[in-house]
Amino acid sequence: MLVKKNIFEDIKSKDASTNITESNKEIFEDLLKNENLKLERIISYPNSIPGDKWYDQNKDEWVILLKGSAALQFENDELIKLLPGDYLFIPSHLKHKVKEVNKNEPTIWLALNFESK
Repeated sequence: MLVKKNIFEDIKSKDASTNITESNKEIFEDLLKNENLKLERIISYPNSIPGDKWYDQNKDEWVILLKGSAALQFENDELIKLLPGDYLFIPSHLKHKVKEVNKNEPTIWLALNFESK
């Protein structure tokens, strides 16, 4: 049976009356996964980014920003800012970290991790 879902479903937002985000965690959700690839939705809430966590991944990653904004810092100090629709290929073992995300709304990403040959 086919199941239809929406990429923007089940995303908590900021409560305007309290100015508090419902989640202070970054959420990683597998949408598709097998031995060759993983497609995940990432929800980065405004207060969820540990600015000192470096990623050193074993697989290549293609990421697209769907909503919000973000800045990725790479080990060579290059800083790349992303807006909705921007995408980026990150080769395996290129150390990077999320430097910042949108402070007013959740930032929504799709990330595809795979091994290139």
